[in-house]
Amino acid sequence: MSNDRVLVERSGARATVTMNLPDRRNALSKAHMLDLIAAFEEVAGTDATGVVLAGAGPVFCAGHDFADVAGADLDSARDLLLTCTRLMRTVQSVPQVVIAQVHGLATAAGCQLVASCDLAVAGYDAGFAAPGGKGGWFCHTPMVAISRAVGRKRAMEMALTGDVVDACTAAEWGLVNRAVPEADLASATRDLLDRATRGAPRSKALGKQALYAQFDRPEADAYTYAVEVMAATSQTPEAREGIAAFLEKRPPKWPE
Repeated sequence: MSNDRVLVERSGARATVTMNLPDRRNALSKAHMLDLIAAFEEVAGTDATGVVLAGAGPVFCAGHDFADVAGADLDSARDLLLTCTRLMRTVQSVPQVVIAQVHGLATAAGCQLVASCDLAVAGYDAGFAAPGGKGGWFCHTPMVAISRAVGRKRAMEMALTGDVVDACTAAEWGLVNRAVPEADLASATRDLLDRATRGAPRSKALGKQALYAQFDRPEADAYTYAVEVMAATSQTPEAREGIAAFLEKRPPKWPE
């Protein structure tokens, strides 16, 4: 699903989806978001086990393209935000592990995109912000994902001040998994993705789906759900092979 706005490349078991609007700071116009959705949906149907989300040019993603928003009526603005929400949910619903490789700025919906990825690695030069708090259009929808990553007080600080959070602070707060020197960004991203995609692909896909389903449930409900999922998946060929391989002290041979 490569085109001028979104590039999709494959290297072994890893796919890379690159936002390719450097002159627009990879801003999320509706057309760009629809292209990203299509790219992730296409990759979802392949045998890739992991996806790197990257941005071309000097920044990762500057958020919504205000050219789409200026003068938009209520229905158009709602449609744009619903498309953005669909993109975030698509990232979390695909069976592959999705990792954001972040350089430069990730602001507003761009920061939301980082928070929505399963994993994220940032270069030391990266910065994260929800700048609506110091402007005229508050970052309501970006804060849904961001607040779930960093917690209430830190989310309030980001939303109300609009200040840029540096990469090391973002790692400390849980917005990204780690911050690394810029020269190590690509290799650190690959390393984490390689480790996160070990094991049976279908088991991993079910695990990702179940994690998102239980994250925001009360603890008792989360246990009820997780018990049923884990009991059911104990009957799968992947689980039986993994257990047998462990007991027999041999490498597993995952079913095709």
